[in-house]
Amino acid sequence: MSDTFCRDCNSLTEVVFDHRAGDAICSECGLVLEAHTVDETAEWRSFADDSNDKDPNRVGGPVNPLLSEAGLSTVIARPRNGGSSSEALPSSVGKWQGHASKPDRHLLDVFGAIAVMADRLGLVTTIKDRANEIYKKVEDQKPLRGRNQDAVVAACLYIACRQENKARTMKEICTAVSGATKKEIGRAKEFILKHLEAELGQEMGTIHAGDYLRRFCSNLGMKNRDVKAAQEMVQNIEELVIRRSPISVAAAVTYTINQLSDEKMSLKEISVATQVAEGTIKNSYKDLHPHLARIIPNWFANEECVKNLQP
Repeated sequence: MSDTFCRDCNSLTEVVFDHRAGDAICSECGLVLEAHTVDETAEWRSFADDSNDKDPNRVGGPVNPLLSEAGLSTVIARPRNGGSSSEALPSSVGKWQGHASKPDRHLLDVFGAIAVMADRLGLVTTIKDRANEIYKKVEDQKPLRGRNQDAVVAACLYIACRQENKARTMKEICTAVSGATKKEIGRAKEFILKHLEAELGQEMGTIHAGDYLRRFCSNLGMKNRDVKAAQEMVQNIEELVIRRSPISVAAAVTYTINQLSDEKMSLKEISVATQVAEGTIKNSYKDLHPHLARIIPNWFANEECVKNLQP
């Protein structure tokens, strides 16, 4: 109870809250001071067993539009009068307790697997939700029975990252899944793109070296000044014709800037952080070397320092 001003009593009076009806009632005269109030107290998790009637939960699980009936299941309360709280429900009724359709149970398992993989990769909720949508769309159009489930889930995450402009390499995706190889995930990706080409074709976009660069710099713990220089260098490279994959270019840019930095790292350390082979980084660096004077920001390194870089 708390004290609130009652206009009938014309004074501060104790107020009783009827949580079931959402009413605030004056304890002196019985006037309803406020109706349908929202209970803003904390929502509690329950660690009690199923036989405990004092369940503090007020709501069920979140609504999921990807599931039939929005993912709402059937929950039947146990009898409170004329029987113990542990009394079993009649078999004709109990079978509907927590009822969910078989397709929904399968989707819930898949969504759970997507969430686990996404957490391992440190992906945000929007990417998880997009991966769920992609899986549901391809499941509706083409049954996935017989295909490697881990590979399909990983492929959905890969495509979702591309759509959300948070690209991850196939190697990074592989680190989060144990039941599928890089080749299997690649095949699953092509299968999904083939059947959802009309919906995903324009959304996939093109991967740029800059999509990987900031994460590579973060993995190496590079200073803000070095990161800024690397980003400008990547932008300048877009004006050139470099026949290398974006991830190779990003790794080569990271390596180049690192060589001009006060805190130099070995090629092996950069290879481990970027998950790009040392030979690939070296070859991409050689392709960039003739253009270094043009693409490295002048404020970061002078012409003499750039010339001293070994090809």
